[in-house]
Order: sequence, then structure tokens, then C-alpha cells
Amino acid sequence: MTDENKHSKSPRQPGHFRGGKGKPGQHGQRRFGSNAPAERRPDQLWIYGIHAVAAVLSNPRRRVLTLLATQNAAARLVEEGASLPAGLKDASPRDLDKLLGAEAVHQGVAVEVAPLEPLDLDALGDARLVVVLDQVTDPHNVGAILRSAVAFGADALVTTGRHAPTETGVLAKSASGALEHIAMIEVPNLATALTDLRDMGYTCVGLDSEGTTSIEDGMQGDRIALVLGAEGKGLRRLTRDRCDVVARLDMPGAIKSLNVSNAAVLSLYLAHRHLGTPTA
Repeated sequence: MTDENKHSKSPRQPGHFRGGKGKPGQHGQRRFGSNAPAERRPDQLWIYGIHAVAAVLSNPRRRVLTLLATQNAAARLVEEGASLPAGLKDASPRDLDKLLGAEAVHQGVAVEVAPLEPLDLDALGDARLVVVLDQVTDPHNVGAILRSAVAFGADALVTTGRHAPTETGVLAKSASGALEHIAMIEVPNLATALTDLRDMGYTCVGLDSEGTTSIEDGMQGDRIALVLGAEGKGLRRLTRDRCDVVARLDMPGAIKSLNVSNAAVLSLYLAHRHLGTPTA
């Protein structure tokens, strides 16, 4: 229920969590893989698109290095409520195409930022709903999951330092600003983290098309950790073993599996309904 082949409104601000800048993962800053010239350095990245850039400019945890925008895009950012930095530089669409690559839908604006430092589990505080990714790496899927997580009031996304989604412009654009409104938790070992989450009072609900119970029945307790498996592989065995329940999304139609991001939307809705968490 969590990939193509097997598995099935104000966003909450990161200020709801205790903890400061957090601790970087064992392998240091996240690395960025792209053929575009703008994403070849590990200590910075370019985020583009009106919604994503407006969210960046409103996030006090972001360190903004450079903002490039056309005049029309700058006006749209102001309409979105963003405060433009003094160092705003005029740019043409052709300039941005050259910088970001022809495939990037930049809408006339791009901001160069330092990556967000990941937090650790101590930053969760009184969070009630978190999403755990077990080697889900496709940036479009991860971005879509982030957007749905923020929309349904999830507090954090938990990943490992390796085999995890990298923070790139593609991911940020797919998330449409959600990357700036959710705590990104990085752990050294996912199985250990799931044990820690259970000790913290979370019911760890893994999604799998062969789950032993329906996801509706799997929603239990006052704190939920939704665990989603990798595209094509699903949950790893040790991850499954550390979940409190492995649940399935029952689908009456001829197709019995969903893309991981689509499965996340349904699961987040059910978790939100179970917890009674307000979306606003």
C-alpha cells in the first residue's frame, strides 16, 4: 500500500517543538544530486517556485543567501505576504533556466539557501502525529508526502541519515512550501527509532498491502507514527517487526495498490480523524 507495485489550513510551524537547531546526522549535511548547475554543492541549494520561495522567506530557521526574481515574480511574492530581502537581484526567465535547468518550473523566482539542519527525536516534544519513511527517496513522492503531512497537521517527518530523501529544489517544489512547516527528524537507525517512538507512547502503524488488519482498526492510542515503505520494496522486515501493527488499505476496485504518496494521503486523513487533530 505504499508504492506503485505493492502498497497501498494553516500548516503547523516548527516552533511547536522543543529543541534548538538539532544535531546533524552521522554523515553530516545532506547531499544533493542533480544535473542542474544550481544543485551541485552540498552546502547550499536553490529552492524555486512562488509558494516554495514564499515559505522559505517566512521561515526563521532558513539562512537565505541569494534571491533571484523577475519583477512579476517579486510582486507575486509580496502578494503572498513574503518580505523581500534587501539583496534581491533581478533575473530573467532565461537566467533562471540556465541556473536551474530547463525542466525546473521556477515561475520566475529562485532562492539560494543553506540546508535545514535535521533535528533528532528529542525535538518531538508533545507531537501527536509523525510520518516515518523507510528508504523512500523519490523527491516527487517525498515532496507530495510532505505537502499532505502538513495539510493534515502532522508534526514531523522521520528518516535515516542514509537511504533518505535529500533536500533539493525538486523536493521543495513538489512539497510546495511544506518543507518549511514541518520538523525534519534524522535518526541513525530506523528500527531503533521505532522502538524509541513506541517508548514515547506512539502507536507505530506500518502500511503494507498484506497487513493483518485494516488501517482503520490499526489507528490506536493518542499518538500515531505512520510508517511508509520504499517504492518497489515496501517495508523492510526489521521495520515491520518494530511496528505495533502492520495495516492495509482495503480497496474494492480492480487495482489493489497505490503510489506511496497517495497511500500517505489516505493514511494521514484517517490518522487525523482518529486523533481529532484540527487542520487549522
